Amino acid sequence: MNAGEILLVEDNPDDAELTRLAFAEANVPNPLVVVRDGAEALDYVFARGGWAHRDPSRQPALVLLDLNLPKLDGREVLQAIRADTRTRALPVVVLTTSVEPLDLDASYALGVNSYIRKPVDFDQFVSAVRQVVQYWLVLNQPRSA
Repeated sequence: MNAGEILLVEDNPDDAELTRLAFAEANVPNPLVVVRDGAEALDYVFARGGWAHRDPSRQPALVLLDLNLPKLDGREVLQAIRADTRTRALPVVVLTTSVEPLDLDASYALGVNSYIRKPVDFDQFVSAVRQVVQYWLVLNQPRSA
């Protein structure tokens, strides 16, 4: 399993806590780093601002990205990640409550790896977390650097 950090970009504290609980329930060993807006997400990924102390060569194993965020929305974050050669191959999964077809289409057009609607039921959410982690951190074979 890829033991790198999982970056959760989520502005809703309740959803962030629900995700933490789901990760604990699913026994995900990876550290979960939570940022609250799109600007902070890019600061983390590119090791700048409040995250300048972070080693920029150690990218997260996975980014879980909400779409509706303050400062920069999820689409802008995804666009910036895909525009930089250092992060172009970073696995990004949109994790959202949006059921808008335009959000789905725009996310894939910008290069998201997967788009998941957050299940409302906690047990289903835990199951979704298990499956996402199993696929992206165990089964998937990332492109070599």
